[in-house]
Amino acid sequence: MKLLFNRGTIIIDCELSLPYIKWDNRVNTFRAEAYYYSDIVQYLNNSNIPFLDDVFDLIPCPHFSSIIKLRNYQKEALESWWLSKKGTIVMPTGSGKTILAIKIIEKLNTSTLIIVPTLDLVNQWKKELNKAFNIEIGEFTGNKKVLKAITISTYDSTYLNADNLGNKFNFIVFDEVHHLPSEGYRQIAELFASPFRLGLTATYNREDNLHKELPRLIGDKVYEITPDTLSGTHLSTYEIKKIKIPLTDNEEREYRDAYNTFKSYLISNHIQMNHSNDFKKLIIRSGNDPKARLALLSRNKAEKIAFNSQNKLNELSKLLDKKNRTIIFTKYNNMVYKISKRFLIPCITHQIKKDERNDILTKFKNGKYSTIVSSQVLDEGINVPDANIGIILSGTGSSREYIQRLGRLLRPGKNKKAILYEIISQDTMEVRIANKRKK
Repeated sequence: MKLLFNRGTIIIDCELSLPYIKWDNRVNTFRAEAYYYSDIVQYLNNSNIPFLDDVFDLIPCPHFSSIIKLRNYQKEALESWWLSKKGTIVMPTGSGKTILAIKIIEKLNTSTLIIVPTLDLVNQWKKELNKAFNIEIGEFTGNKKVLKAITISTYDSTYLNADNLGNKFNFIVFDEVHHLPSEGYRQIAELFASPFRLGLTATYNREDNLHKELPRLIGDKVYEITPDTLSGTHLSTYEIKKIKIPLTDNEEREYRDAYNTFKSYLISNHIQMNHSNDFKKLIIRSGNDPKARLALLSRNKAEKIAFNSQNKLNELSKLLDKKNRTIIFTKYNNMVYKISKRFLIPCITHQIKKDERNDILTKFKNGKYSTIVSSQVLDEGINVPDANIGIILSGTGSSREYIQRLGRLLRPGKNKKAILYEIISQDTMEVRIANKRKK
């Protein structure tokens, strides 16, 4: 019996019927998805069936050695993962997920592919790995395609090349693993034969519940620790303060008109908004139902009024203090630019070019700027300098977004106490949205 890798699958040259395999009439042989490789090998070994394993064409690997020392909770996470050498570790932003992964790479000492969502994270990982091992780190992205014993790639680049890369690495690390269950990206896990799999995230759950796919793709959640557990020791202490403010009289009238139009449509059509899929159905319906489209536009108008209230800016002015290092978060770009213009605060949106963004973050880090304001650009994948004050003027109901914003404040510092303010328009839909993300 012989096992071969073929474009993201395992070809099994045999006459036996085995678990996980299906007959492929095109080539008259059995075939299985590559991620079943470990299960097939385990079954054959347990059944004392001899076989020739010709699946891997691994990148040559030197001996990895570093002086990294883990904290106690990181050691616990490593030990929990090591029991099966598969699974996800959930740890807060700033708690050392990257350092932990590097230590696991050192201990496994095998060819490793690290997959990240953004090019910024590619560069951050390369910097940390170079510091730890002092070796050339490979990169497989749209900018460069160099495979080394440790290689970093993006989800997009790996997805497009998974059928060719799937037998090059024994160990595969999924940073920000909550991206993996997305349609398309999950094929990365399915087309790789890599027996050792690690997921890293601060936010395991997804609003669409697709995180339930993760155990199938890379193994169970093997370790989790919360910000509260590490607060005051390895992370700064923190406090969350909600500030509810009223709309202006004009905003109140416009908000009620818009929101009532939206609610009336839902009531007359017996539609309940209990799940994110319900909102998607309304969007689909708006494509051929003018009343549904009007309801959707009215709902969006009401949200923008609540999220961008003038009174929020008045409240913001009371919280700004140059003695603090402050990040202001909003959902809409027009609010970012309004804040930037009124308070002379540097802003970062997706329209700001990378060099300018890096310059702003550098000046924020060295203290030249005490405050920056951003839309959703700083939520993930960018190494943001330490801050001790966060102000959420608006956001989605996503708990992941909320945890990531809180995580921007939690890196420890001497006598540091972080405060996350939420400024919420009272008696509006924003109250429900804020409660949802807090859960």
